[in-house]
Amino acid sequence: MTLKHTPSQTVGPYFSMCLAGSGRNCLVPAAHLERIRIVGSVYDSDRAPIDDVLVELWQANASGRYRHPMDTRATLPLTQGFSGFGRATVDPVSHEYAFDTVKPGPVPAPDGSLQAPHIGIIVQGRGMLRPLFTRLYFPEETSANDADFVLAHVPGARRGTLVAARVQGAGVPTYRFDVRLQGADETVFFEL
Repeated sequence: MTLKHTPSQTVGPYFSMCLAGSGRNCLVPAAHLERIRIVGSVYDSDRAPIDDVLVELWQANASGRYRHPMDTRATLPLTQGFSGFGRATVDPVSHEYAFDTVKPGPVPAPDGSLQAPHIGIIVQGRGMLRPLFTRLYFPEETSANDADFVLAHVPGARRGTLVAARVQGAGVPTYRFDVRLQGADETVFFEL
């Protein structure tokens, strides 16, 4: 008997509704004084919004400390009520995802310098064989972004795809980070 390879499969339809739950996109309580909001959409190569997408984020707190056992920097405080990880689905009506979190502080880079404040983003969706990994940087952190260990390895013309835009007029400080899966202005993705 000859065994054959199992065919590869993409993630099935409607997978995201089983992975994200109410409140999983809130990394801090609504009353948190340093709360910010991250919003965005995910677009295909034709700039059409994609709805069946799960967006995850992983980040340090405002002091630059991760809520993870391997972050043993006891001199940096952990934030009460801050989870450091969240999941959100793209809303089928607004075509947007949203997170309530805090702006992260700088974290150490492999070369010993400090990385600019950033948020790690993972995008998964129907038809994708593997998740995509990217980062969100903040537009007001110009000096830190210019010196960032990871951004230094991204071609200058492409760095803008990793910098969120500040949304004016929102009650809570809000940043927009759209993810473009393909095309001329495709978001920079990283191999992990």
